[in-house]
Amino acid sequence: MPWRDGLFWLAIIAAGVYWGAAYLLLGRHPDPQWTQHLLYGVLIYPVLEEVVFRGLLQDLAHRHLGALRALKLGPLSHANILVSLLFTGLHFIYHPPLWAASVLAPSLIFGLLKDRTGRLIAPILLHMIYNAGDILVFRATF
Repeated sequence: MPWRDGLFWLAIIAAGVYWGAAYLLLGRHPDPQWTQHLLYGVLIYPVLEEVVFRGLLQDLAHRHLGALRALKLGPLSHANILVSLLFTGLHFIYHPPLWAASVLAPSLIFGLLKDRTGRLIAPILLHMIYNAGDILVFRATF
């Protein structure tokens, strides 16, 4: 279970530090549709994105790009790095550059948890928590 992994808890603490720093630096941008963002951003997108990026693409990269194992960066696998770069790059299509770039670190953590556990539950839960925090800190109107 993900809550038995210290990295999972460290990632949640890191998210809180990120939200606090970003809030101080960037401020809030309230959105009257924040509840809709919460529904999609917490319940739907994290599941879909993790199934596609970590469950499908990261597993495919592990199997088919064995020659790139030397690209490992500390605990980060070649597959995680490649998929995280793709995941981040795709965020540039729909989001402002600073926000899109800020997706890279969480993506690497999601991928690391997938590599460590071999399952999707930890990256999905953490992705849900990250998205919920972003929406509540930056978009909520309460």
